[in-house]
Amino acid sequence: MPLTTQSLVYYLGLVGVAVFAISGALAADRKGSDWVGVLFLASATALGGGTLRDVLLKREAVFWIANPTYLWVVIGATVFTIIYVRYFKPPTNALNFADAIGLAMFSIVGAKIAEAEGMTPLIVVTMGVFTGVAGGIIRDVLANEIPLIFRSGEPIYSVSAASGIIAYLGLKYLGVPSQTASLSGVAVIAATRFAGIFWHIKLPEFSVRKH
Repeated sequence: MPLTTQSLVYYLGLVGVAVFAISGALAADRKGSDWVGVLFLASATALGGGTLRDVLLKREAVFWIANPTYLWVVIGATVFTIIYVRYFKPPTNALNFADAIGLAMFSIVGAKIAEAEGMTPLIVVTMGVFTGVAGGIIRDVLANEIPLIFRSGEPIYSVSAASGIIAYLGLKYLGVPSQTASLSGVAVIAATRFAGIFWHIKLPEFSVRKH
């Protein structure tokens, strides 16, 4: 059975929700939250970006309300993380790695949904980036941390998302099948974000010149 664009968006969304839920649960674990706090932060991280996207695009229904499977994925990923950290110590960069994968999945999903709503390329890129980074922003704010996107020393983040979305749109313009272009966009985002983490690739810090 061929993979349709709609099913690809669905499966990428499920994976994105799962890994963002894991990143939210890991952030809650660092703060010493109880199980309710972990589930709340995981849910806010996993569902927040897509919810805001759907509201801004005035879609008929928010994605997880239209399909509660996403909620079950959040619950499952959260329970898995709670059990895992009880017996094993997560890798040092586990939160960043989970966040990078979620960023890649959600950015392309957000871009494709905006594209399906008839948005212009600029809005498609903007909405894709917004979908990818909003969940992490919500997570960090609720965890009383400076969001990754606002940290001067943080390896490239939103730029990774924008690069992958632009690559996706460029490949589609060149006639590459939508599914291949989508997966290529996901790969570009994940690869650039991982490269930034491993090799500490950062944007120049903005500072006002003092006279």
